[in-house]
Amino acid sequence: MGISMNSHSSSAPQHYHTHKVFLFCNYILLGAASSCIFLTLSLRLVPSLSGFFLILLHVFTIAGAVSGCAAAASAGTNRWYSAHMVATVLTAIFQGSVSVLIFTRTGDFLGELKSYVREDDASVILKMAGGLSILIFCLEWVVLTLAFFLKYYAYVERDGGNAVAMRSAKVQQEEDLKDWPWPFQV
Repeated sequence: MGISMNSHSSSAPQHYHTHKVFLFCNYILLGAASSCIFLTLSLRLVPSLSGFFLILLHVFTIAGAVSGCAAAASAGTNRWYSAHMVATVLTAIFQGSVSVLIFTRTGDFLGELKSYVREDDASVILKMAGGLSILIFCLEWVVLTLAFFLKYYAYVERDGGNAVAMRSAKVQQEEDLKDWPWPFQV
């Protein structure tokens, strides 16, 4: 994304700190998603298709966080940035949906998961996973915002201060417009 991991002097301090917060949030996402996987596995959901999709959602969350760290380390490539943004938006939407489902319909959700654990213990485990899902949901939107800012900072630094000229709506000089037909000479 255009920000080097080793050089603190080449970028402005706010860029450096934004980059570090971005990486820190991605590391928290990795930990929270892996904790959700272990909580989900502790419910003994092996025969359940819904349990498989819940674990798969957390695996996609981990993949999105890893692609975010790779996007932060890559210099100027849009491939990792695009993959990170798509994965983060999709997993954030699904994590929010799952957390709402967990907290509003815990009994029905446990029945669909076909857990072998006692219902009151499974309810506590599921609500802990739901709390982590809310944390993941919020952190993914923070990561999306930080990724946007980092990409913007890299864009501004790459142009070397020409961002002001690019913001101008004036494309050509007025003399160049005089030989255009009348409707375009506005």
